Amino acid sequence: MFRKEWLATNGLGGYASGAVNGANTRQYHGLLVAALEPPTDRTVVVAKIEERVLIDGQYHNISTNQYPKVVFPDGGKYLKNFDVDPSPTWQFAYNDWDLRKNVQMISGSNTTVLTYTNSGKRPLVLELHPLYAYNDFHTTFHETSCYNFFTEFNNDYLKTYPKYGSNPVYTGWTAGHYFEARCWFKNIILSKGKARGLGSVCDYYRIGYLVHELQPGEDLMLYFSIDENIITEGIKEVLSQDHKKRPWNKEKLAPGFFKDLMVSGEQFMVHRKSTNSMSIIAGYHWFTDWGRDTMIAMRGLTIATGKKELSKSILNTFFKSVDQGMIPDRFPDNAKDPVHYNTMDATLWLFVASYDYQKKFEDIAFIKDHFEILKNILDQHIDGARYNIHITPEGFLYGGETDVQLTWMDALVGGKVITPRIGCPVEINALWYNALKIYENFCQILEVEIEASYLELIAKFESNFTKFFTNPQGTLFDVIIPGISQDNALRPNQIYCLSLPFGVLDNDQQRCIFEAVEIKLYTSFGLRTLDPDSPEYKPNYEGNQWSRDHAYHQGTVWPFLLHEYFQAYFKIYGTSLNNKKKVMLELEPLRQHFYKDNGIHCISEIFNGSEPQEGKGCIHQAWSVAAIIKLYIDFGLDKIEQEISSKEEHRNVKAKNEI
Repeated sequence: MFRKEWLATNGLGGYASGAVNGANTRQYHGLLVAALEPPTDRTVVVAKIEERVLIDGQYHNISTNQYPKVVFPDGGKYLKNFDVDPSPTWQFAYNDWDLRKNVQMISGSNTTVLTYTNSGKRPLVLELHPLYAYNDFHTTFHETSCYNFFTEFNNDYLKTYPKYGSNPVYTGWTAGHYFEARCWFKNIILSKGKARGLGSVCDYYRIGYLVHELQPGEDLMLYFSIDENIITEGIKEVLSQDHKKRPWNKEKLAPGFFKDLMVSGEQFMVHRKSTNSMSIIAGYHWFTDWGRDTMIAMRGLTIATGKKELSKSILNTFFKSVDQGMIPDRFPDNAKDPVHYNTMDATLWLFVASYDYQKKFEDIAFIKDHFEILKNILDQHIDGARYNIHITPEGFLYGGETDVQLTWMDALVGGKVITPRIGCPVEINALWYNALKIYENFCQILEVEIEASYLELIAKFESNFTKFFTNPQGTLFDVIIPGISQDNALRPNQIYCLSLPFGVLDNDQQRCIFEAVEIKLYTSFGLRTLDPDSPEYKPNYEGNQWSRDHAYHQGTVWPFLLHEYFQAYFKIYGTSLNNKKKVMLELEPLRQHFYKDNGIHCISEIFNGSEPQEGKGCIHQAWSVAAIIKLYIDFGLDKIEQEISSKEEHRNVKAKNEI
């Protein structure tokens, strides 16, 4: 239970999360992790709750903490059931008492609501001890004199200032009596933080505790917020209105993996305050909205799913942020810090996402409104952009400078890029060609005559690509500097030459590439980032940041590449029903992971390259989820799942009737 984690989100970048057994195992865990400048400046406001039940004169501690050399209390022994559908819910029981606990966040508000329900037949006394913090979520919280948690006490809520100048934190309840009892809870062990070489010990602060005798069938709500209107409007009304807006009430889908993926995908949608538009969190817990991740993820999360206005808003977030022909690599964790633009591919993915958007929604007006921006982006790349990005005489896109990471293989340790890939990376050039072809397509749609210089670039690329990129094995070099060097490492990047909308390879070479990727890189959880036969291959992603980042793109498996892989598979082998069922069978281990491992109803960012293939990195990664959603929609796997589910249900009913 220490390994499994749960997550609830609020559409602002804020969240609530912890281990299923009630412990916090990361510095990122908390009951209220608020986004003070949405979706950034995330701050752990309320860390957790110590909970205990009093019945027949005996206390039963249902919370869990890990301290040096001891787990105390160990509430997991009372945990009988846990589910996240439709929101995280625990069942604690022992002998003849039964208590349910539910956690929800209010959409669009930094507010977490806990509802406790006496599901048994006897009254019980519930004690709730909220533990507070107030720290940037990349750090750990410790006792210090500057945090005095000054509190104004009211009949049914507290107004607390963790330190001078901080936002007030509101703690409210619907029943019970609150008793002040201040103390520090010290030396709490964060086991997953320790394993990652990050913060491993923290302290939390208790102001007091709430006591209430819960009658059978009675509910008690305890809520935390930095929004004063939650107090004035009333939590029950706010929660009722929020429930009507939630995705599980929107998605009219049959129960199953696909529906659960769709609901799970909603957790990445966030409002960006700086642009007053929507964006996509790359992953929970620690990522913000990244340009590359957003462009790739939105293809599955919003465009394929038919969310036109949401897709438009997300695209506008990044169109507004174009600078010198580039969209941001990422927005900073602190809203006051500068935006980062060190990426070659994010801007090219903007073309692909715009192309998907136009194909799905036929919104010519939107393309027309942004046509000049797209043209200027191409011109900036042709004329020369940051980081030595330019066009080579052969028509390829070149980029890179020492100690600057520009591709998705972007691990940086101690100022050193682990996979620098300076030159003409294969997937960058596949994307560059697609950007040119998409621009040509948009010219046709808008009935604008395309300049001859663009057509010449397209022709030059088509003439030279296979000549310069094909290696002796018939696959593709990963990076080239024409006439100077060729990197023949087998990596998954060449799969984009098969999966993107426009390509230049013939069928035989596509099959050759696919077979090489299938044999050496494919796993049930994604594609390895490096051939296991390479001396640079790292089988496991583990240890401190130096060790982890050296493995990040040197063998570690990435699930988001499964969409590209199976897109290529269907392109080469066809979309017969048998092939679709084969793909669904191949996805079964990932489906099991979604329900049972790491984040519950989540798909991890990465997996070990070799056995054991455990989920690592972020517990919930946007493009991991998006890849499977897009695959299901593009090839009708959702319909096959429904047919299989209906047949199984029919068989179960028939068997029951026969009995």
